[in-house]
Amino acid sequence: MRKLTNIYTGVLAAVFLSGVSVTAGTVARDDAGNDSVAAARNVEIPESSIADEVIWIVGDEPILKSDVEMMRLQGEAEGMKWHGNPDCAIPEQLAVQKLFLHQAELDSIEVSESDVAREVEAQINRWIQFAGSREKLEEYRKATIAQMRQELHDEFKNSLRINQMKKELVKDIAVTPADVRRYFRDLPADSLPLVPTEVEVEIITKQPKIEQAEINRVKDDLRSYTERVMSGETTFATLARLYSEDEGSARQGGEMDYIGRGYLDPAFANVAFNLTDPKKVSKIVESEYGFHIIQLIDKRGDKIKVRHILRKPKVSEAALKEMTHKLDSLAGEIRGGKYTFEQAATFVSDDKDTRNNNGVMSYISIEGRTSRFRMQDLPTEVAREVEKLKVGEISNAFKMLNSNGKTVCAIIKLKSRTESHRATITEDYQVMKNVVLQKERDKFLHDWVVDKISKTYVRMNDKYKNCDFEYEGWVR
Repeated sequence: MRKLTNIYTGVLAAVFLSGVSVTAGTVARDDAGNDSVAAARNVEIPESSIADEVIWIVGDEPILKSDVEMMRLQGEAEGMKWHGNPDCAIPEQLAVQKLFLHQAELDSIEVSESDVAREVEAQINRWIQFAGSREKLEEYRKATIAQMRQELHDEFKNSLRINQMKKELVKDIAVTPADVRRYFRDLPADSLPLVPTEVEVEIITKQPKIEQAEINRVKDDLRSYTERVMSGETTFATLARLYSEDEGSARQGGEMDYIGRGYLDPAFANVAFNLTDPKKVSKIVESEYGFHIIQLIDKRGDKIKVRHILRKPKVSEAALKEMTHKLDSLAGEIRGGKYTFEQAATFVSDDKDTRNNNGVMSYISIEGRTSRFRMQDLPTEVAREVEKLKVGEISNAFKMLNSNGKTVCAIIKLKSRTESHRATITEDYQVMKNVVLQKERDKFLHDWVVDKISKTYVRMNDKYKNCDFEYEGWVR
């Protein structure tokens, strides 16, 4: 099965330069002027008389003409090649996404707001890098960064839920070494999978010192929010929507879902779990993300539901320059043999995820945690520096955002580089196993979609009924 495209990721230059919204547009309306899927099932509306129309119905979910046009525009921006006629392939892909989302609803598949926010922020950061600055991006799209976040939120949430649903469906599929050998035994050499260039990277990061005046400013803001809530001037939720820098919860009025103590920053958890009165606001608490105030919503067993406002003190340009100079000096001392990069990472780095591993970066891949990165899996700022280095070399200092969204300064060392090559069963067994495993998963998902189609109400405009679809069963 062709891999379903996540149409809301990547550098979509044509999309953001045009200022086109990612939201769906206007739904076809019934005679009473109401949005109506039921009306779309039974009423044919002349295409020339409306700005948008429902072209497919999958279950109770409509697919709009504007949805198809948006996906087409994004595909053109990425140079995407459609399987067959785009007029048929695009609505089919959208319909398949509806099937997975419906199953996710049935199975109560959810994703965290923090994960959604992380994906949205990554997309916006890619756009900013392409545009050159936040100001130019807002000018191109004729929208503020906050508005872009709102536009992208639901689409990224759905995309994550679809991916999670797929993972749940195929979690029990496995292949054996014999399956792998059998699959590749008769393949010609030029058909063997191409293993992309992989690198191992060590990193040292340091957080520039934030001036006390900036910390005081943030705390004063949080105190003023508390006073406004306690005086009855406004609500905590309203202030969270306006001022919280936790993008995942701000749009929900700062509200977080029920969560256990172990999933929270310890300092945040200590304060949150000691709250007893939903009408009051906590003291200011500092976590690894910044400064918060918290309000209790409910407690349920060993879980708590709260809302919070996060504010992040800003690092000054002077502090960034000072820390950059210090790390450049550290890099010079390492190059001079005063101590090794690994020693410096262990004793100097602020990055808790790598300092206990000699600074070696790692991430979760399909086969588990690994230190071998493809270039596209590295943080953008790190990948940019890796391109300049030979194995064993150390970069100059640069700034980047860490996993908590804070600006830090960093230096890296390129530990190893394995150039792109054709896979061999002796050296790249895991790669070849993943190829076979993915084919088995794709076949399972293809069969699952066909079965789901047979059990789902589907209606489409007549002009789509002669399409050569990837999945059988759409036309009844």
